[in-house]
Amino acid sequence: MSGPAAVVHLLRHGEVDNPSHVLYGRLPGYHLSERGHAMAALAAAYFHDVPLTHLRCSPLERTRETLAPIAADRPDLPVAFDERLVEAANVFEGQVFGPRHEALRRPAAWKHLLNPLRPSWGEPYADIVVRMQAAVRDAAEAAGPGGQALVVSHQLPIWMARCAAEGRRLAHDPRRRQCALASVTTLTVADGVVIKVDYAEPAAGLA
Repeated sequence: MSGPAAVVHLLRHGEVDNPSHVLYGRLPGYHLSERGHAMAALAAAYFHDVPLTHLRCSPLERTRETLAPIAADRPDLPVAFDERLVEAANVFEGQVFGPRHEALRRPAAWKHLLNPLRPSWGEPYADIVVRMQAAVRDAAEAAGPGGQALVVSHQLPIWMARCAAEGRRLAHDPRRRQCALASVTTLTVADGVVIKVDYAEPAAGLA
């Protein structure tokens, strides 16, 4: 007989300080903006009375900084850094994307745009699902039966985890993702399987 389900809250990081509109991806050195820190504070307030039993995040600076005020409320709860939660790989990483998406207008970029269903410009959606599902299962196990894990990651990995949990097609229009800055996608996990998905936006007022 299985025990009580565990809950895994997937928190997207707050706004990043990026005035040059660089597609920063996995690049180091990108930190939360002033508004991003305010978003992290609102997320901490949202989780203040939630009995979290496990903390985990991507190793990138913006996720660490988003988790920091939540972890500060729980000094006895260690933080696990998980490479499987990192941002998706992208061939355009480091390039500037202005209002007119200049990086995509260069002929050298066109070969990477041939298959949006995979997608051809970066890490395959199916591969992101595999690593995120494994990270979520491990977080649920670490949280314990009836426990709650807080996991900080990035928009696309979180959206892929949700799409897989809800049986959605992985190929999608990025503009239609329901995964705002500092939003919370909550997965209820029983025996390693997601049985319920919820969504909240604690920092909606700052979006």
